[in-house]
Amino acid sequence: MLAQKSIALIVTVDTKEPEARFLNEYIEAQGFKAPVIDVSTKNPHTYTAAYPRELVSKLGNVEFEDLKNLRRDHMMRTMGEGATKILLDLYAKGELAGVLAVGGNQGTAIASIAMRALPIGVPKLIVSTVASGYVRPYIEYKDIIMMFSVADVLGGANTVSRTILTNAAGAVIGMSQYGIPLTKGEKPVIATTAFGNTDAAVNQARVVLEQKGYEVIAFHASGASGSAMEYLIEQGYVQGVLDMTTHELLGEVFGDDIYTPLRPRLEEAGKKGIPQVIVPGAIEYFCFGAPDSVPKKYLGRKTHYHNPYNTNIRATKEEVVETAKVMATKLNKANGPVVVMIPLKGFSENGRQGNVLHEPETDAAFIEALEQNLDARIKLIKVDANINDKEFSEKAAEVMHSLMTSK
Repeated sequence: MLAQKSIALIVTVDTKEPEARFLNEYIEAQGFKAPVIDVSTKNPHTYTAAYPRELVSKLGNVEFEDLKNLRRDHMMRTMGEGATKILLDLYAKGELAGVLAVGGNQGTAIASIAMRALPIGVPKLIVSTVASGYVRPYIEYKDIIMMFSVADVLGGANTVSRTILTNAAGAVIGMSQYGIPLTKGEKPVIATTAFGNTDAAVNQARVVLEQKGYEVIAFHASGASGSAMEYLIEQGYVQGVLDMTTHELLGEVFGDDIYTPLRPRLEEAGKKGIPQVIVPGAIEYFCFGAPDSVPKKYLGRKTHYHNPYNTNIRATKEEVVETAKVMATKLNKANGPVVVMIPLKGFSENGRQGNVLHEPETDAAFIEALEQNLDARIKLIKVDANINDKEFSEKAAEVMHSLMTSK
């Protein structure tokens, strides 16, 4: 049955026709269909793709002859949206085994738009000339593999690209044949969020909840992973949320943080009405890259040098108060049970007394703003402990369990 499925190829045929032919022939020789989705936008060519660029453009709601009149980024968006519809149609029919793309800047941008529309678990790989650079805008929070092309992708298979392209094709074929699809398990799933500075809390809570029969899935609060959690909640894979590390909300409010989420946080669980326990874990500081990357307006504050590539800067009272108000606004909209838990002796390990980001008066301002703006129906529990103390984390787990069993 798998042999009858398709590994779709997204290629700008006007510049990469030899690569399209090579991959089509190679993948079909392995027993799969390999329909080419031509997302090229300008140069004439005679290759007959399974999905011609005229069709792709029309599916993107623009006639191909009118594509040239669009601004370049709008051209890419149009072809990406057209390719999206093709992939989703193949997926809905049960015919899509995976997706492989080859591209430079243009092809990578178009392919990533289309791939991001597919569910997590469908094999997605892009061989790209830009894969050794900053790839977050392409991947966002989906499971897209970016493989650096090493040499440029021009002129067909050569000594270098032959190996790269067949390795990429083999990877997608292997994932299609041996990967386990994303499916719901037998245990109720509780999603949680973690940082290095809240890791002890998350692990302690996880042990308690696993002993009670839950599957606990941790998401690193790195912007992408927290956004993936929101997506999986939306898709129905999560039955409860112990949001121990709401750091990403600070980035959502102010935008400078390197872990700014790619979609809004603290929203999908409320929409679904599933139980939530919310903790202001690591919400008291910004994350930036290397020290020389910190914006000037954040210099001169308390600073923790987490590693050579991660610098933590203390948020001000005004910043945490604004973040608390946004948190309250989001939680007040929740359709299900919500409990907010506050560790009074620090929101992270770095915020513990004696550590560099300890600033209790700023934490107090956050707590006060939250109390003033939360609906009365939302219970707020204060614990005289640091977030990483067992006293706090185990209580958070118990509260989560009580919400799960009483819903």
